Amino acid sequence: MNEPLWTPSPERVAATSLDAFRRDAEAEAGRSLPDYHALHAWSVADPETFWRFYAEYVKLPLRTPPREIMSVEPMPYTAWFEGATLNYAEALLYPPGVTDGQTAIIAVDETGLERQLSYLDLRQEVARCAAALRRSGVEEGDRVAAYACNTPETVTVLLACASLGAVFSSCSPDFGFEAAFARFGQIAPKVLVAYDGYAYNGKRFSTLETVEKLAREIEGLEHTVIIPYHDTDDTSYSDAFVSWRDWLGPDPAELSFTPLPFDHPLYILYSSGTTGLPKAMVHRAGGALITHHKEHFLHSDVKPGDVVFYFTTCGWMMWNWLVSGLALGATIVLYEGSPTQPDIGATWRLAAKHKLTFFGTSARFLHSCKDAGLTPRDHDLSALKTIASTGSPLSPAGFRWVYDAVKPDVHLASISGGTDIVSCFMLGVPTLPVYPGQIQGPGLGVDLAAFDDDGRPVTGEPGELVCRKPTPSMPLRFWNDPDFSRYQEAFFGVYPGVWRHGDLIEITEQGGIVVYGRSDATLNPGGVRIGTAEIYRPLELLPEVSEAAAVGKKQDGDEVVWLFVVLKPEVTLDDGLRKTIRDQIRRLASPRHVPKQIFQVTQLPRTRSGKTTEIAISKLVNGQEVKNRQVMANPEALDEIAVVVGQS
Repeated sequence: MNEPLWTPSPERVAATSLDAFRRDAEAEAGRSLPDYHALHAWSVADPETFWRFYAEYVKLPLRTPPREIMSVEPMPYTAWFEGATLNYAEALLYPPGVTDGQTAIIAVDETGLERQLSYLDLRQEVARCAAALRRSGVEEGDRVAAYACNTPETVTVLLACASLGAVFSSCSPDFGFEAAFARFGQIAPKVLVAYDGYAYNGKRFSTLETVEKLAREIEGLEHTVIIPYHDTDDTSYSDAFVSWRDWLGPDPAELSFTPLPFDHPLYILYSSGTTGLPKAMVHRAGGALITHHKEHFLHSDVKPGDVVFYFTTCGWMMWNWLVSGLALGATIVLYEGSPTQPDIGATWRLAAKHKLTFFGTSARFLHSCKDAGLTPRDHDLSALKTIASTGSPLSPAGFRWVYDAVKPDVHLASISGGTDIVSCFMLGVPTLPVYPGQIQGPGLGVDLAAFDDDGRPVTGEPGELVCRKPTPSMPLRFWNDPDFSRYQEAFFGVYPGVWRHGDLIEITEQGGIVVYGRSDATLNPGGVRIGTAEIYRPLELLPEVSEAAAVGKKQDGDEVVWLFVVLKPEVTLDDGLRKTIRDQIRRLASPRHVPKQIFQVTQLPRTRSGKTTEIAISKLVNGQEVKNRQVMANPEALDEIAVVVGQS
């Protein structure tokens, strides 16, 4: 890991927005900031000055100036930019220098259907939607829920809500009733906008039965609006529903924006809900805007006119992150459906066709492309500047595959954060080298550290990911949590006054970060704490193994490692392969990493954003109930594990 895979040339560094910002920040800081590490140190030593300077530097569209940048209250009570007003929708619909005819959205689905909207088109649709919301009685602070596909209509609803101060919330239409109701049932939306179906992997699915049940069960719901998938004229749904076209009405509407406090609620996002009722986290408009802007502009080097794609659904925070790219004057690309339909090269062809400058995806997808022997470099990716990966740690082999098979001169930005902050704790730095298996650094303004069990910062060894100072994108509050008790318990129950995120990380000698997985899934054989990624990395070199999940099995007062593997087609787990796996882990990790039991399964259980749910597997093998299986993308995988373990 000590040799970089890519180092930006001095000319490329000098051309980045980050380096220009660094040079200008030196005058503000009153001292030399020779590199990113110095810039970051200043940003966390004086966060109030950093965030004020950034807002001024990018001319954040504040209607009124702030009296105070950052209140003296500690996390989670810190208020931001008090006295300032803005409107998130206005910032996205009128970015500096954008012309009416510039493309705002390119929308593509797995069938090849494609639509494009200019910034003027999008403004007009938002105006019509905002007028419809007002006719439906939606006022500032009311909630609007979207059970929705990744389409321009969903972006329209979000921006229409933001324009008048309503609070938006979404999940994707592949969520069943229980999962959707566990989210929307908490927040009592006044309006539900829902698709009547969706397509995935070449199959069409109807959602009307789920929508009808949601409409009956959600307390306080007054209007249900149906968007027909692929804009069909089917109106065979309940008379209690109204079609999207009829609801919008035929007449053009005037677009207006309500000036709102910086900390005004913008949207509600939810935790995965794999261990209980999903936490409903209320995010502030100004916090999302300024943080996403910083991450796009400085860390991703997105510039006006760039074409930005992230594969996501409306149930994952990366959708919210992608939409904010409009504030930079970029074109955002929405993709609806499976990224492997009709084959795994579909989104790489999309990158070539639309000259993507930023290609965002999951680590799992990149690993799948590697395993399939794909060579995206065969397409014209000359416009591509940045590839971003998130959802789970990207392995060193995954890093190498990108530079070998995709593009040798590309900024590979592994990023990690979460729904909890609707942004990143650590992400790409376009002025620094890329090392295999490492995220390049903490985000500007993020006082990140790795803590040991005693709350002391450590480097060169695994520790708990913590954030020692507040950031604007931390949740305003949890829904129905008036005394902040659930908020405090979720993030501040281990290290008082310090945000504990729940990831196990290591800060390296290069200043980068290695993510070992969720700290609550950490293994503890013989009292020695190890991250699951330490077991997975040796397996990357075994061609027989596609993916794996390691969990701790309680046994005789101790814990042993149980390993579940998905093997390549035509490969069967036998005693010889078990020995090979154990020898590989012993040689490249340590004897304490070696699994006691190894099981072959056809799939691993995942959340709907593609993350392996090691915690659910651990509960299952230790005889605990796995609740809320409906929030998983493939709950049948747990049934298979139960059978396999029972046969052991």
